Amino acid sequence: MTSRTATLIGLTAIVMWSLLAVLTVATGRIPAFQLAAMTFSIGGLVGCASWLLRSGAVAALRQPLAAWAVGVGGLFGYHALYFLALRLAPPAEAGLLNYLWPLLIVVFSSLLPGERLALHHVIGALLGLIGTVLLFAGSTGAQYEAAQIPGFIAAFVAAFVWAAYSVLSRRLKAVPTDAVAGFCLATAVLAALVHLAVETTVWPETPLQWLGIVALGLGPVGAAFYAWDIGMKRGDIRVLGAASYATPLLSTAFLIVAGFAQATATIALAALMIAGGGLIAAKDLFRANR
Repeated sequence: MTSRTATLIGLTAIVMWSLLAVLTVATGRIPAFQLAAMTFSIGGLVGCASWLLRSGAVAALRQPLAAWAVGVGGLFGYHALYFLALRLAPPAEAGLLNYLWPLLIVVFSSLLPGERLALHHVIGALLGLIGTVLLFAGSTGAQYEAAQIPGFIAAFVAAFVWAAYSVLSRRLKAVPTDAVAGFCLATAVLAALVHLAVETTVWPETPLQWLGIVALGLGPVGAAFYAWDIGMKRGDIRVLGAASYATPLLSTAFLIVAGFAQATATIALAALMIAGGGLIAAKDLFRANR
């Protein structure tokens, strides 16, 4: 598999993650950790099902403790912190802090052996960051309460956790993508335990809500992680980091199409900034395969 192909596969994860918000809305009022347990179970089982097509794939679960620590720590740690941030801080501000992770991926990638951070990668990532700030600008406020500070901290740390998970996946290149199924199932178990400890179970009430859960498990909380793993391990990590700023933009676009948000001039300007930044950072992708 060429670097270009792996990068394109990684980009599909960004598209799937952009559906996270609209699909989550479709699931109703299911508690966050319960929803995580249900969807990660589906995502893990999808990976396990693929093993039936390839003999010996289950051996991918036999990985060093460090690989499990990075895989489960990244998936569960990030989502636990993100859910906590959304509970304790205003969603818009928490989301803005959380979206430092694409820039952090671009910066952290320079620490990897054989990787070089070029000027166009930095410019692309910064344009994406500016576009994301504009995207959230209409809903952010200047008044914060002391009780919201832990939520802001959780969102900030979550950004570092996801960036570290993504970049460390490159260092664990020998770990096959099949192992992600095990990481998802372990995350589902941990999420279920937290749910039982702090949440009240709420089951879906309509077929649409069940469909939303299944769609989340198959896409944003399933196939997306496998695609991202391939992109991080074999693709251009700097391009994927900068292109990740398209996630909040596409997410907002899907919410507009679904009738949950309205189009504005600010969103249009943010779209230009994010798209421009992504094209600048990904200019190497349009060259011939290396």
